[in-house]
Amino acid sequence: MDDGTMDDGAMPYQNRLALFPLTTRIQGDGDGARLTIGECDLAELAALYGTPLYLYDRATMDAAADAYRQALARHYPAAGGVTYAGKAFLCVAAAQWVIEQGFHLDCTGAGELHIAEQAGVARERIIMHGVNKSREELAAGLAKAGVIVVDNVTELSALCELSQALATALPALWLRVKPGVAVDTHAYRQTGQEQSKFGMAPDEVLEAVAICRQRGWPLSGLHFHQGSHFHNPAPIGPALETVLDLTAHLAQVHQWQPETLCVGGGWGVAYHEDDLPQPDIDHYVAFVAAALQAGCQRRGLRLPRLQFEPGRSLVARAGVALYRVGATKQAGTRRWVLIDGGMADNPRPALYGARYSALPVQAPQRPWAGTASLAGPYCESGDVLIEELPLPNLAPGELIAIPASGAYHLMMGSNYNGARKPAVLWLDASRANLIQRREAVTSLTARDEPLPQAATDRSLPCPN
Repeated sequence: MDDGTMDDGAMPYQNRLALFPLTTRIQGDGDGARLTIGECDLAELAALYGTPLYLYDRATMDAAADAYRQALARHYPAAGGVTYAGKAFLCVAAAQWVIEQGFHLDCTGAGELHIAEQAGVARERIIMHGVNKSREELAAGLAKAGVIVVDNVTELSALCELSQALATALPALWLRVKPGVAVDTHAYRQTGQEQSKFGMAPDEVLEAVAICRQRGWPLSGLHFHQGSHFHNPAPIGPALETVLDLTAHLAQVHQWQPETLCVGGGWGVAYHEDDLPQPDIDHYVAFVAAALQAGCQRRGLRLPRLQFEPGRSLVARAGVALYRVGATKQAGTRRWVLIDGGMADNPRPALYGARYSALPVQAPQRPWAGTASLAGPYCESGDVLIEELPLPNLAPGELIAIPASGAYHLMMGSNYNGARKPAVLWLDASRANLIQRREAVTSLTARDEPLPQAATDRSLPCPN
C-alpha cells in the first residue's frame, strides 16, 4: 500500500527488517533516522569505503552456527558436525571464522583450497568437492584435504593413480551418491535428481565401494546433496531411504558401512518479506535426525556420524549489500531506480529470477510511493536486481540496502563491463573491519599481455 501501512496494521518496513541481520536497528527519528547494523552507521561506512559495499554481521553468523550445534545436540544421539559450504562466501577471514566455530570447510577446486590454506584451516578439517576435478586439483586435494568427495568412478581411478605417482597417501574418501530425488527449488539449483551431473547412481556406488575394498583404499563416508534454497525438508526423507537401502546392501555384500553420512546443505533463508518467517534450522535438523535414526533402526544399521553442509543458511542473512542511487526515471508505467551495482556483484536475479527486498538507509520508515524496479549500470536488459518493489521516493545520492546478500553474490560475481569487486566489511562488536579491499582498476589488466609486434620469446610456433 502506498501510505506505508499494511492491512494488518504493521508497517511494511518493519516486516523487511526481519530480513536483515539480527543487529539491525533504526537509529533516530523522522527524516534523520538511519539504518545501523552492529551499531555501525551504514551511511558512514558507505562514505568511507564507497559503494557497492558488502557488510557481514558476525553476530548473525554466530547465531546461525549456534542453531546448528544446538539442534544436532538436541536431536541426534550419535556424533554429528557441521561443514561450512565455502561456495556460499569464502575469503581468508570467512575461513578463519570457520576455524573459530570448530566446523569443517567444504572447498571446491584448487583455488578454494588455497584460501583455506592461507587462513590456516587444518588439513583434517578440509573436505574437497568438485564434479570434474582436474589433475591439478586432485593433486592439490591430495596435499591439502583431509577428505576428498569422489564424484564418479573415473575420478576415483585417476585419484588413486595420481596418489601412487606422487607417492602421496590417500586422504579419507567419501562417495557422492545421486539419490534420484531433488528438493523443491529452481531447476538450476537442483542436484539430486537422476539426470543430475553430480554424483553416482547406486549401482555406480556399489562398483566404487568394491574397488576401494579390494585395494584397501580409505573409504569412510557417503555424501548426497539434493539442491539449494529449499524450505521444506520432506524430500530428504525419500533420499535418505534410498541411501540407507544402499548402505544396508553394502553392509551385506561388502561388510562396509559409512562412518560418516553427509546429507549436504541447501536449507533456505527469507529473501523477500513474502518468504517470512525465516525457515527454522532446528526443524530442518530435527527432521533429518529423526528420519536417519528411524531408517537405521529398521535396517539394523549403526548410526553414522551425521554431517550437515550449510552455506546459505549460515551467511545469507548476515550479509547486506549497499548501493547508491544514481538516477531515477519513469518509463511508461515503470519507475526505475538506477544504482551503482547489479549483476556484476549479484548475478542471482539474472541467473534464476532470485527475488529480493530493500530499504533506504536514510529514513527507512518513510511511506511507500508506489513500486519501483532497481537496475544496475551494466549493458544488459537483465541487469535488474529487484522488480516492482514498493518503495518510497528516492533521490539521487541516496543509499539503499539489500538484505540477505551474504551468499553466492560475491562468489558468483564478475568483472563484466570492467566492474571491480566491491569492498567487504566484517561487523563485530561495534567495529567495522575491512576483510576484502575494493578491487583496483590495475587488477583488471594484471593478467594481460600486449599484442606482439614481432616474434618474441613469448611467441610459440604453431604446429604444422
